[in-house]
Amino acid sequence: MDYGKFVYQQQKKKHEAKKKQKQVQVKEVKFRPGTEQGDYDVKMRNLMKFLDNGDRVKVTIWFRGREITHKELGMRMLERVREDIKEVASVEQMPKMEGRQLQMMVAPTKKQ
Repeated sequence: MDYGKFVYQQQKKKHEAKKKQKQVQVKEVKFRPGTEQGDYDVKMRNLMKFLDNGDRVKVTIWFRGREITHKELGMRMLERVREDIKEVASVEQMPKMEGRQLQMMVAPTKKQ
């Protein structure tokens, strides 16, 4: 076997391996502390779609103005989200405050 043929075959193997890779993206879903049921359902539907595609999702509670004094509302919202997605995803990063945002990272659980 000549060296040129060997190099060509190695390149083909690398190319095929790259084709089968899946690039995991981080998607973001933003909530407000006063998000009502209808909007919550739409955002949860999007969140589930992202998780089904295998992407990680950053769930953000966004505080404006005086809402920042009621962080417990944001924590309650994140608890509600966590309960709604516990069958399909796990919390990768627990909720933490960053400025005026409360963030939690969620990743899909492994499929069997």
